[in-house]
Amino acid sequence: MSMHGEVRGTGPAAAIPLHEQPLGRTHYRLVALVGMGLFFDLYELFLAGTITGVLKQQLHLSTYELSGILASAFVGQFLGALVLGRLSDVYGRRRMYMVNIAVYAGFTLLGAFSPNVWFLMATRFLAGLGIGAEMTLSDTYLSETMPAKVRGRMIAIAYTIGFLAVPAVGFLARWLVPLHPFGVTGWRWLFVLGGLGAALVVVARRQMPESEQWLAHRERRPERVPFAAILRRPFRGRTTLFSVVMILQVFGYYGFGTLAVLVLQSKGFTVVNSLSYLAVTYLGYPIGSVLAVPLMERVERKYLVMGSAALMALFGLVFGVASSVPLILISGGLFTMASNVFSNAIHTYLPESFPASVRGTASGATYAMSKLSTAVQPFLLLPLLNRHGSGAVFAVITVALLVMVALIGVWGPISGRKPLE
Repeated sequence: MSMHGEVRGTGPAAAIPLHEQPLGRTHYRLVALVGMGLFFDLYELFLAGTITGVLKQQLHLSTYELSGILASAFVGQFLGALVLGRLSDVYGRRRMYMVNIAVYAGFTLLGAFSPNVWFLMATRFLAGLGIGAEMTLSDTYLSETMPAKVRGRMIAIAYTIGFLAVPAVGFLARWLVPLHPFGVTGWRWLFVLGGLGAALVVVARRQMPESEQWLAHRERRPERVPFAAILRRPFRGRTTLFSVVMILQVFGYYGFGTLAVLVLQSKGFTVVNSLSYLAVTYLGYPIGSVLAVPLMERVERKYLVMGSAALMALFGLVFGVASSVPLILISGGLFTMASNVFSNAIHTYLPESFPASVRGTASGATYAMSKLSTAVQPFLLLPLLNRHGSGAVFAVITVALLVMVALIGVWGPISGRKPLE
């Protein structure tokens, strides 16, 4: 296979695009390479939330400084998803894939050496610029390279590989945070591991082919479709719907990931115990992703998104009011399982809802709204947690998720397993 997407060979299959070929070794190799990048995307997403308690304690942060650290990475991710998603429609999926993970690797490694909170915020923002488009590029790339009948399943497998990062972050934090290997505080080693691991992904991805659907579209329509196209008919309504959906879904998905340690501390648990309980509940992320694999091809995406989001609302509310350790672990684990069925479904549903001409732009722009919402979220939910407790926080999360379910139920398109044009 060449760097630009040609499948070399002497047989008839040599001229057949990847997404029209029978499922084979090349497809699984691409899924593995995408999954490796998603691993570090999710490592990044859950890293700050996992060590919030440690940063607050060791760096003596105020509530607003802590909110700033949480928000800085997501502001960067908002801009990264918006810009790199757009550039993937202009310059190709593969090229932006290389740029985003390289930027993340460099600035995450630099963040490990932060001398103060402002330097840490700056490196988190710049790392976010790189990693922000990882998910939307992955969704678009796999949608365009996988056979239609297994597209959902293959995307779910890639995300299952990626979500192994979440318990990995939890257990690494539980192990490293109390330690000072070579005289360096444990939380800094978490950044080093993320940066070095992502650098290896950059090297591994050099042999990824370009999306043949993107190449074919560029040959048919070499002129660039303007960004404003997604704000006009026939895409305006769908762009609006998914923008609102992405704003609301992060209250549940990232609200748990970024606030769970602080919620447990507000219930009276120590930092170390909170990290231990969180690591156990994080096991639900890869388990939920595995459960999504068979469901993706058996249940219409729209209804899978709605059902899993409703379960997130229920289990999150129980987690918010629970006081006993068994109930915290059970409800937290069920929440993370449901949230990853939701995640796999929405990451397949979104790119399937737009044509190739605007798929990267629309996916990036709407997905970017989730990053903007996540950046604002700590400034809303942390004060609410401090003043009214975890029950109030998860009540807000529940309302946001149920409103999202209602919007998809009324206006969400039926996706199915149709071939993409």
